[in-house]
Amino acid sequence: LSQSLFALFASSLAISVVFAIIPLCHNVVVLAVVMAVAGLAMGCIDTISNMQLVKIYQKDSAIFLQALHFFVGFGALLSPLIADPFLSDTNCILSNSTANASSNLPHIRKSLVPHHPGNLSHYDLPMKGMVVTRVSYAFWIMALINLPVPIAVFFLLYKERMVPCAGGSSYPLLSADELAMETRPSDKDELSTTVHRPHTAGGHDDLFSCCQSKNFRGASYAYFAVHITGALVLFMTDGIVGEYSGFVYSYAVEEPLSVVHKVAGYLPSLFWGFITLGRLISIPVSYRMKPATMVLINVVGVLITFLLLLIFSYSVVFLFVGTASLGLFLSSTFPSMLAYTEDILQYKGCATTVLVTGAGIGEMVLQLLVGSIIHDQGSYSFLVCGMIFGGLAFTFYASLLFFHRMYPKPPSDDMASPDKPAVTEDTGQYQR
Repeated sequence: LSQSLFALFASSLAISVVFAIIPLCHNVVVLAVVMAVAGLAMGCIDTISNMQLVKIYQKDSAIFLQALHFFVGFGALLSPLIADPFLSDTNCILSNSTANASSNLPHIRKSLVPHHPGNLSHYDLPMKGMVVTRVSYAFWIMALINLPVPIAVFFLLYKERMVPCAGGSSYPLLSADELAMETRPSDKDELSTTVHRPHTAGGHDDLFSCCQSKNFRGASYAYFAVHITGALVLFMTDGIVGEYSGFVYSYAVEEPLSVVHKVAGYLPSLFWGFITLGRLISIPVSYRMKPATMVLINVVGVLITFLLLLIFSYSVVFLFVGTASLGLFLSSTFPSMLAYTEDILQYKGCATTVLVTGAGIGEMVLQLLVGSIIHDQGSYSFLVCGMIFGGLAFTFYASLLFFHRMYPKPPSDDMASPDKPAVTEDTGQYQR
């Protein structure tokens, strides 16, 4: 846990530093390196936060994962609103031809939207002159907004006596958390003595223990199949999130819909807004509904929504309705899949790394793939690709359900009974 918290502290601090540096980068290579550092930091935060919630709360982790990803969606919705006041509607380089260039900007934007970019050589854009822009303030504001996060993580490290210079021995985080334990008063004395027991040698207290080959010895084929099919489901669903939010605007402004540019600009915001709303709704729902059921509803809903979008492809109204529906169905897929897969694999946190990596690769690869297909085949292929990806997500999820049935159940523990919670040896956490 201390390794994870130190990694979260370093990663969150790196993001603030990166956002402060970005406006000062005057070389594209330097900017690329800085952005790569930001990507690494965000990947660390994404993986570690999900993994630790799973290991700490175990059976109750679905609720906390939904809350975590609600704030992810909320941040994605809020950050463009912070940046918007600092974005210029005119050219940022002042010269004698600035007036002409500013009047050309709407035409240039319209020429860039179709899948076959128009000829931009006849537009006069000044490339030399005094640069006037306020966009740097947006990056600095985001850096300041993020700064309390590493401060809070460091305070948590200090309070839990995990800072080397602070002195004192460390003790488990949330040792008296009722949500994690849910024990009766008669069990508290016994559990409090057990929680301070040192970890066993083969435990998962090491941040990189999942990568050790000894954990794979004797594992059944179903063990690997659960990891692979779970990662493939998130590869598709998170890929859909990336490609839909990235290309729905371009699809809307082209024929046959030909939506006005300003109106089409609301579609990505609507999509992310309903993802955030869906994650907020999923917090209480996940308390009553099993993660496996929630994922099934999500993948079926995505498939049906894309089918209806194809059928009503000439309806602007249904494009907005379908965008909202798609956001709702995709909203809780990621946290529910993490909770479901870790439930199969006994909450060791190892599957989280595989699933988060699969989701990240899908979000990157499918955007590139769909962008190339739209460029060659036209805007209608945007919905066809979504339908295919939704069908593949459903197929992979059906495979995951099959391998879940094939996966060997954990051996029964004589110490565990309906009246006595089972103690997980390798994590020091409690499971109902």
